[in-house]
Amino acid sequence: MHCNRAQIRATCGEELSGMRVFVAGGTGVIGRRLVRQLVARGHQVTATTTSKERLGLITNPNVECVVMNGLDAAMVHDVVAAAQPDSIVNQMTGLSEAHAGKLNPRRTEQFFAVTNRLRSEGIDHLLAAAHAIGVSHVVSQSAGIFNGIREGGWIKTEDEPLEVVEGTKALTHLEDAVVTAGGAALRYGALYGAEADAEQVKLVRRRLVPLVGGGRGYSSLIHVDGAASATVLAVEQRARGVFNICDDEPAPFSEWLPYLARNARGPSRPGGCRCGWPVC
Repeated sequence: MHCNRAQIRATCGEELSGMRVFVAGGTGVIGRRLVRQLVARGHQVTATTTSKERLGLITNPNVECVVMNGLDAAMVHDVVAAAQPDSIVNQMTGLSEAHAGKLNPRRTEQFFAVTNRLRSEGIDHLLAAAHAIGVSHVVSQSAGIFNGIREGGWIKTEDEPLEVVEGTKALTHLEDAVVTAGGAALRYGALYGAEADAEQVKLVRRRLVPLVGGGRGYSSLIHVDGAASATVLAVEQRARGVFNICDDEPAPFSEWLPYLARNARGPSRPGGCRCGWPVC
């Protein structure tokens, strides 16, 4: 995947500051970092979470944190209307064990089921709420990890479509809906950094991560702080369109996966695993 975060600046207008920003999914791994960065830049933030127990994850007294079910259209409308934001950011996922259960590499459709609903039904509810109260700009996370179309060269730009598989149908819907509404969809690469790769580390320790293509493949990575910073930029410059958000240099599987395994104290040699794939 090719990334050019400078393109956000090149395609947008004057930077805006001091806005009221609504962050749906503000207590997630990216959401918490995004909220901190927005507040540091002088914006007023309303962040949502899925339960009262998670309200304490945001301790900044300048941030209003509220409970919202992204799949409840009426609740989404009421919470957004109460916040009266200038811009809305969608960071909603259901990737925690509480929402998705334990990740089984052989049954990933179950793990991503709630997230796919949030990327289809959930984004529709957010866009409808934005339209109802006159919010003209929405920024949403998307994903650009393993979903590039398998044609042409291995470097993919924003102009190239996602591969049409079950897991990308919701992403395609999300991107089309957000861009049609005049907003920006950010295709984050594979996330790394504190908390972002915790589930992957667990799988590596259990020897359940495949060394795809014998290690000849590449990953487009992005640190969680970098993903948050790019999102702030998209909000402030009212970006429109689809943007790849990842590090400048793709990382070979043959290098980063063995390195992760060694540092996670997992196996460091090829071998079989319960899913039948060679693992690092």
